[in-house]
Amino acid sequence: MKRYAMQKLIEWRERPNRKPLVIKGARQVGKTWLMKEFGRQYFEKVAYVTFFNNRRMARVFEDDYDVERLIMNINIETKVEATPENTLIIFDEIQEAPRALESLKYFCENAPEYVVVAAGSLLGVALHQGISFPVGKVDTLDLYPMNYREFLEAMGEEQLVRLLDRKDYTLISDFSSKYIFWLKNYYYVGGMPEVAAFFAEHKDYVEVRRLQQSILEQYEDDFGKHTENTSLARIRMVWNSIPVQLAKENRKFFFGQIKKGARMKDFEMAIEWLLDCGLVAKVYKVNSPSAPLKAYIDFSAFKLFLLDVGLLGAMSELDAESILDGNEIFREFKGALTEQFVLQQIISDTPYTPYYFGTDSANFEMDFTIQKGKNVVPVEVKAEVSQQAKSLKAYCQKYKPAYAVRFSMKDYREEEWLVNIPLYAVCNL
Repeated sequence: MKRYAMQKLIEWRERPNRKPLVIKGARQVGKTWLMKEFGRQYFEKVAYVTFFNNRRMARVFEDDYDVERLIMNINIETKVEATPENTLIIFDEIQEAPRALESLKYFCENAPEYVVVAAGSLLGVALHQGISFPVGKVDTLDLYPMNYREFLEAMGEEQLVRLLDRKDYTLISDFSSKYIFWLKNYYYVGGMPEVAAFFAEHKDYVEVRRLQQSILEQYEDDFGKHTENTSLARIRMVWNSIPVQLAKENRKFFFGQIKKGARMKDFEMAIEWLLDCGLVAKVYKVNSPSAPLKAYIDFSAFKLFLLDVGLLGAMSELDAESILDGNEIFREFKGALTEQFVLQQIISDTPYTPYYFGTDSANFEMDFTIQKGKNVVPVEVKAEVSQQAKSLKAYCQKYKPAYAVRFSMKDYREEEWLVNIPLYAVCNL
């Protein structure tokens, strides 16, 4: 399996001012596999320490931060003699050992010659519970579920990926049916590595859903294990409301969809908990399509997406036939699934931060808005080949942006006032 984050790890290793690296991401997105595979491919030795159910190693870090003593204990635990530069030291589930997380500061300051990478599935939650993060003394990397290009690679379609990378849209259009076939499969399977790897080998849609339901159950188990009873019910209510929120034509998060009379202050901590876990993505509204977009964020208005399109389908109980053949159930929900897909690709496979734009008085709303240099780019998402882009056209007539983008199933085309990019080429935004 190929993960593009591997190239970022290689670049990190070669930095002259390299610091210990912390990989952040939800449970089951492939952090452990990535760290171990990085060590296997690019180092002579790997010293792997997990703090899950390992109080012995957690206690090693409670005495002091003498790096020489810590290295000696790591050597004993892993039966590997960790040496500078040619050994990758891995700290896994580091949120279970707060002092080990703090020790990264001392590896940075006193022993930068050691190559140290750490990861933790619930790290964000742990930090909000009072664990100190070594700010300025570590590098960080966010890991997401596999994006569409990585999914194509896993399905053995490397040449389709190379074609996207080349942006040869004349040739890409010739193979649009293949891209669309795998895109629909990606809608169903999603990018969770275990699920995608199983599907690549067996093509069993029923078992794919079972695996996805198992992952969702593990996430819900985490709700109970790592929250107080007073918060648990609210977290579950927010979590279970997401498919309903996205099924609306206006996908802005409405607290009234959770329960009648619900208010933001009652549920904002539950949303933050899900964000800390990496289980949801929050897209804020901006009140003005002007650069810098960050200056115009409306923190009271946002959309909430899941981390993975396949898991959204599983939560919504969409079967494979609905998605692959596009029956009535899927047609009702296709806009939600498509917008979830586009958001996921923007986050994981482009350099842009997505927002959305709308005003109370305007009769249009941009699905997404990104900033490209000094330009603000409106992005409209269409689930089919529809050439209608009324909201986008109204936006362009009013604000006259330098660029405008529509994602749809239609082939690539540059028009006078917009560029249509196929949904399977979001990576080329």
